[in-house]
Amino acid sequence: MADQLRKEKDSMGYIEVPAKALWGAQTQRSLMNFAIGQDLIPQKLIYSLAEIKQAAAIANHRLGVIDSEICNLIVNASSEIAKGLYDEHFPLKVWQTGSGTQTNMNINEVISNLASKATNQALGSHQPVHPNDHVNHSQSTNDIFPSAIQIACAKAITKELLPEIQLLIEVLSKKSQQWNEVVKIGRTHLQDAVPLTLGQEVSAWKDQILTAKLRVQESLIELYTLPLGGTAIGTGLNSPPKFDQEVISELIKLTTLPLEIAPNKFALMASHDGLVNTMMKLKMLAVSLLKIVNDIRLLSCGPRAGIGELNLPENEPGSSIMPGKVNPTQCEAMAMVCTQIIGLEVAVSIAGSGGHLQMNSYKPLIGLNLLKSIDLLHDAIRSCRIGMINNMEPNQERIKEHLNQSLMLITALTPKIGYAKATEIAKYAHKKNLSLKEAAIKLSYINEEEFNRIIDPMKMAFPHN
Repeated sequence: MADQLRKEKDSMGYIEVPAKALWGAQTQRSLMNFAIGQDLIPQKLIYSLAEIKQAAAIANHRLGVIDSEICNLIVNASSEIAKGLYDEHFPLKVWQTGSGTQTNMNINEVISNLASKATNQALGSHQPVHPNDHVNHSQSTNDIFPSAIQIACAKAITKELLPEIQLLIEVLSKKSQQWNEVVKIGRTHLQDAVPLTLGQEVSAWKDQILTAKLRVQESLIELYTLPLGGTAIGTGLNSPPKFDQEVISELIKLTTLPLEIAPNKFALMASHDGLVNTMMKLKMLAVSLLKIVNDIRLLSCGPRAGIGELNLPENEPGSSIMPGKVNPTQCEAMAMVCTQIIGLEVAVSIAGSGGHLQMNSYKPLIGLNLLKSIDLLHDAIRSCRIGMINNMEPNQERIKEHLNQSLMLITALTPKIGYAKATEIAKYAHKKNLSLKEAAIKLSYINEEEFNRIIDPMKMAFPHN
């Protein structure tokens, strides 16, 4: 075993590290001290940290605090990390120090050791690039870790989640237009109500998602404002003047995001309200999606003993015991995802409120829950769109049957004969198992010609056309 280990040193002394590992002593201590669960720091967060290290090296060189050789070594190593070439060298769990210090040191140590390899120096020698003195120059975990979370979330939202939401909006819009003349019975309190078209019903879903998308987009504004250059608590101690401007300038080039310097770094480092706000908007998207898939579940329930007004694609068998059974599985998967995200949002809200004085010590949890929520939403929306919504179709026969049987069509007669007489017709029809027309004529409240003129479901769905 001795041949498979090497000794690394940090401020607490020597510790053995796997010989081929690119991490160092502080990472190894975290592996030993925080063997908690299976949740690793998300790779997207590692990549954003690498981009910050790259930008910081360029800024530090430009400001004269590191030389060109060290700058180039840091930039090259950081670029390779951001491309995913060394993912296996970032093994730390989320459940570590609340600032994320060990993960910051993990990336500092990997960059240092990549520089050592590039210059034929021994791993762990910290030559020619030191993890603290060079890689971490002008930085603190307290300003770069939340900045990395914000960058990672902003990239995932803009490049992955928002485009997928837009595709869902487009397919719902198309269905709404296609079905705008399919008149059906509406339902309130899960009871029969007045008519609408299936297109109108779907248009509500489309606009719900559009509004949720706009909420998520709006939350990005706060994510683009970074506290970089604040170092430990917001003062910028140990960073050169104008470091914040230079590092943000480089990050804009690397990320293509409209990043800005925080006007008050103390505020963004003492709390992470912008991240909490984004998580809340993701939760609202989940709330909307959960309502919609529950609607689809209800409308498609059956096929013979339920509402059955929507036919969903039959993707897989639904039962190990009941032959021929097919279930609304895409609805169920989406519902579980949305429920999970609602729970993750509660954790982020508690974490956001849990900071003390100049620092919030729940950073890894906040980063994990946000990035996990973005990934889950993206994947679930895509799955639901492709596996269900694209190919769901109306059951025209069942829709017509329910519409013709509904007692609530009587609502259109109220202006003509009054609420009391209309109620009497509806109750009489229900009690005697008659149609509304039969009941109205039998009670002599209206003749057949007038009934046919007034009780027109399409006109009831579009009363002002």
